[in-house]
Amino acid sequence: QVQLGESGGGLVHAGGALRLSCAASGRTVSVYAMGWFRQAPGKEREFVARIDWSGGNTYYAASVKGRFTISRDNAKVTVYLQMNSLKPEDTAVYYCNADQDPLGSLRSWGQGTQVTVSS
Repeated sequence: QVQLGESGGGLVHAGGALRLSCAASGRTVSVYAMGWFRQAPGKEREFVARIDWSGGNTYYAASVKGRFTISRDNAKVTVYLQMNSLKPEDTAVYYCNADQDPLGSLRSWGQGTQVTVSS
């Protein structure tokens, strides 16, 4: 089991930036990939970004590509999400996830951190 702790959410004006962090602990040797999802009020949780732990390949949702950047620190077993040019529609609770297999069938979740973008 992998435990995840997120930080970095907050309130920002449109056009601003925030950086989210997610530190993993526990069975981190088994982490295959880490990433971020988000859930806005009344909507389903949606994929935001993902990074493969060994090769560093990155994947993004179309809605954030070019504005968000996911990165990792292998030594700290921490993943970051740099969010630039934020829009009000980016407002959501952001959840970190860690996958212990390529298909995401063994997935751990963080507790979530609120990001609010005002217009």
